[in-house]
Amino acid sequence: MSGLNSSSTKSLSSSTGLGSNDLSSIFNRAITGKSEWPDKEEFLDVIYWLRQLVGLVLGLIWGTFAVQGAVGLVIFGALNAGILYVYFSAFQAVDEEEFGGAWELTKEGFMTSFATFMVIWIILYTGLHFD
Repeated sequence: MSGLNSSSTKSLSSSTGLGSNDLSSIFNRAITGKSEWPDKEEFLDVIYWLRQLVGLVLGLIWGTFAVQGAVGLVIFGALNAGILYVYFSAFQAVDEEEFGGAWELTKEGFMTSFATFMVIWIILYTGLHFD
């Protein structure tokens, strides 16, 4: 049985190009302030997945508390952009120009985060508050 798990892990690592040590290293740098990011793609991946998490959490909050309309959309956009801006400019203190400027980092993964947010918000709101 362990041979099966070992081969599964090897095929996953080879298909993604990342081993478990690489993923834990990226995670540790992501939660540690002012980390060094020698590979710019890794930092962009962290921004992307953090943005997905923000979209999921805000969708859960909006759906639970019955937020409606354009106000919810505007607040989502402001919070999503603001949280990520604070993350990369203050917490990680990266040089935005290395990544194409603050605008490039701010919009990295925004639309997929918006889609995640909308799906969660609609499903939860409909399930909890719609007759």
